[in-house]
Amino acid sequence: QVQLVESGGGLVQPGGSLRLSCAASGFIFSWYIMTWYRQAPGKERELVASISGVGNSRNYADSVKGRFTISRDNAKNTVYLQMNSLKPEDTAVYYCNTVLTRETYWGQGTQVTVSS
Repeated sequence: QVQLVESGGGLVQPGGSLRLSCAASGFIFSWYIMTWYRQAPGKERELVASISGVGNSRNYADSVKGRFTISRDNAKNTVYLQMNSLKPEDTAVYYCNTVLTRETYWGQGTQVTVSS
């Protein structure tokens, strides 16, 4: 079955960096767009970044452009989110997502807290 497992979250000071990972299994990873979303307390879930199957096309939310980088390693079935210059407003649970044919899949999420 399809599984998405995020890791790499934690507590970081403003201006710091974190790298999130999402390990995927149960489908042909390189065929599908992978997306990172986040949800802050009391807010709706929002798209952060997405990457095409072969990694040649990326999209970012305006709020993270220039600070976050999405990448993937299809040999390892893993997608990454490198987050630099973190701000308190980046505090959220970050989720990995993919859509296969008719089904949407989510990971369990990883907490990112940016605070001094």
